[in-house]
Parts: sequence; structure tokens; C-alpha cells
Amino acid sequence: MTTEAMATLCLSGELTNKLEAIARAGFDGVEIFVDDLQSSGLSPRAVGDRCRQLGLTVVALQPFRDVEALPPELQRTMLDEARRHLDTLADLGGDFLLACSSTREEAEDDIDRAVDTLSDLAELAAERNLRVGYEALAWGRHVFDYRDAWETVRQADHPALSIVLDSYHILAQELELETLATIPGDRIGLVQLADSPWPRGQELQSLSRHWRAFPGDGELPIERFMTALERTGYQGPLSLEIFSDSLGVMPTGMAALQGKHALESLLASRT
Repeated sequence: MTTEAMATLCLSGELTNKLEAIARAGFDGVEIFVDDLQSSGLSPRAVGDRCRQLGLTVVALQPFRDVEALPPELQRTMLDEARRHLDTLADLGGDFLLACSSTREEAEDDIDRAVDTLSDLAELAAERNLRVGYEALAWGRHVFDYRDAWETVRQADHPALSIVLDSYHILAQELELETLATIPGDRIGLVQLADSPWPRGQELQSLSRHWRAFPGDGELPIERFMTALERTGYQGPLSLEIFSDSLGVMPTGMAALQGKHALESLLASRT
């Protein structure tokens, strides 16, 4: 049975209220947004305990930014920061860290360097019996296409490293989905779902930060994305990740319920 999850960043309010709303709406899991955790004043262990009390699995801690193809000094800094994130993840009781492609000017356009840095990051995770997922941001400096992210993950070939697929980053760029359908399902660590208005020349980062929508409430071809995903054999979590100004002012419980309804409707349409 697929784990249905929601990222805490989707909702307004304090972290504990978000967790309670996500659980009441009927979700199985939650992605913990680092900013929510830091602003809560709670320890990661306390947050993890609350998730378990509510019956929620921590499916991811996110985001860990700017990870690949960095110069040696910046790579050392990145790995030091990764250790802290991984320790936080362990305290939460989760096992999956979501890492995003780099937006830094210092990042090199060099897949061999990207493979090396991601391998080092994955090894840190493996030492703790944790995992890392790599996501291509649509505004990444060099890696902004899921196909490039997948090639990096494939070449790294580390058991603790997988790819994260986000429907927004893929569909808003109108990327082909034939390659997605060929990715082995067990190499996909997490799938995030979001809709949005059709970009129509809008800057993708701004659109993503303010106008994402629940599946079916926008104009992106989510059904085509799901068809390609089904061909991979993926059996992992499906998580809503919706940055939205409108959700930010909506009552927390109402937004969580709307998200669950949207996800259930999407899944029902696939049967």
C-alpha cells in the first residue's frame, strides 16, 4: 500500500499544529521542512516522538541544498553540514534526506565531480543506516533536468543514493517522460506531487514558491506523469509538496483535508 504523505511546508501555523492536521486528514507520513523544525523550538527527538504518537512516518527531512560538483573546500563544508542534517534526521526517527541540485555559482558543470560529491554524501548516510535522495531543481545552476539527476545517481551507483522526482520541476519545464518511465522503481527514493498554473513565460522559481496547487487544481499534465511513474514499478511514498500563498492563509486543518482529497482523487482516477 502506498504511503500518502504531505510536506509540512504546505500548511500554515506552528509545526505541532501542522503535524496534527496532517494526521487528522488521514495521511500516513510527513516530510519535515527544515525551516519548520528550526522555528518550532522543539528538539528533533520531540518532533519525531510526536509524529509517532500521531501515527505518522517521517518520510523525509528536507531540503538539504547545493550538494553537487563543489570545489574541495566547499565540498568539505557541505559534508560537515550534511553530518548535522543526518544527525537531525536520525533524531527524528526518519531515514531519508532530500538533497537538491546546486544553485551556487561555484558549482562546476562536471558530472564526474557531481558523482564524486554525491557518492561522498551517500556514504555519510550509509554509515548511519540512512539514505539520500537527489532532486533536480528547475532553477539548478547546471542540474535542472531530472534526466541529468538520474544519470548522476546511476553513475554513482551507491545503495544509499536514489533520485527524487517532483512533478512540478518536470512538468513545468515540459520535459519528456519516456526516460522517467525507464527508471527502475527501486532507484526512486521519493515522489513529490504538485500542480500549478501553466507557466506561460513565468519565472519557474517564483511560480513554484507562490502558486503551486494540489494535483488537479492546476494545469500541469499530472495524469501523464503518473502514467510514466507507474511504468517504473515504484512502490514508495507519494508526497504533496505545495508552496502556495493561498494555502499560507488557509486554516491548517482545511488545507490538509483539501490535500488529502486531491491526492485520493488522483489515485482513484488511476484505478
